[in-house]
Amino acid sequence: MKVHYFQRYQTKENVDTSNTMLMLSRLYNYNSDKFFRMMNNLVLGQKESPEISFELQSTGENSVPDAVISQKSFKIVIETKLYNQFHKEQLLKHLKKFSREEIKVLLTLDPKPMNQNFKEEFEKALKEYNQANDEQIQHVNLTFQQLVGAMEDIVDERDVEIVDILEDYKQYCLDSGLIPERHKWMRAIVAGTSIEQNIELNLYYDKAERGYSEHGYIGLYKGKSIRAIGKLKKIILAQLIEGRLEYYVEQGEMVTEEEKLRIQQAIDEAEEKFGYDLKTIPHKYFIVEKFYQIDFKKMTKNPIQKSKYFNLAQMLSYDEMPDTEKIANELDGRYWEEF
Repeated sequence: MKVHYFQRYQTKENVDTSNTMLMLSRLYNYNSDKFFRMMNNLVLGQKESPEISFELQSTGENSVPDAVISQKSFKIVIETKLYNQFHKEQLLKHLKKFSREEIKVLLTLDPKPMNQNFKEEFEKALKEYNQANDEQIQHVNLTFQQLVGAMEDIVDERDVEIVDILEDYKQYCLDSGLIPERHKWMRAIVAGTSIEQNIELNLYYDKAERGYSEHGYIGLYKGKSIRAIGKLKKIILAQLIEGRLEYYVEQGEMVTEEEKLRIQQAIDEAEEKFGYDLKTIPHKYFIVEKFYQIDFKKMTKNPIQKSKYFNLAQMLSYDEMPDTEKIANELDGRYWEEF
């Protein structure tokens, strides 16, 4: 059974904020350097870092001590909405929460970006407030997707104590609809030795016990690149019952005889070529319409772990998803970091 770090079945309106704060506090307690690096890039700005500074022979008003270790004070006030129902009066009242901090940020968080007209109206009022009160309060609007992405960027495979926690938070965001339009997302999965078989049979398999969030596309990852993309058609659970392989459709229409033959071929080849037991251990088969081979490269040095999700519609500026071949052509030869 998978262990969840974040509460799911909760009706309180602030559960999403509570889980987000828990994720951020766990990241801070795990590695404060990584936490501040993420916050600097995402919220605080490169030039306004609350990181600790070390000074030698720092000149004071009446003395020159040998050294000073100091840290800027900062406060981030967060307002979370689920349907972009921000109110200018409420946000302006939040500005009273700040006092003598050196860095002051009002962070608004929502599944979708803030309405542009409202954002301009509020930031005009914020500018007037800052001028009238000699303040320098910043406003940063983020989506849950941007927050998860920023944390993924600073966590790698060596961070074994936090990887599973972040994965569960991302799963929570996806399952709760905080990251919307999941049919437009690609799930990149480490394929390894079976990638050629996956492409040939237009399917990917994984142990039935492993969880995943809803997605519309499968990306096959190997050697720091996504090597193929396919639109998800069906998800089929195959397990041995009384010596016979039984099929259960978890997503999509009924299993065809042709699909059963492909699954059986995958089972036979996996045992013969790779030593994988797909027969006695229940597996799920992610059937795609067709895998299109691409080379969508990861520029940074650390490979992904189990999987990584990409919002294709946002990356490629799609209102409606085109055919998969067009998506493949637009990703081929590019780098993740371009988006």
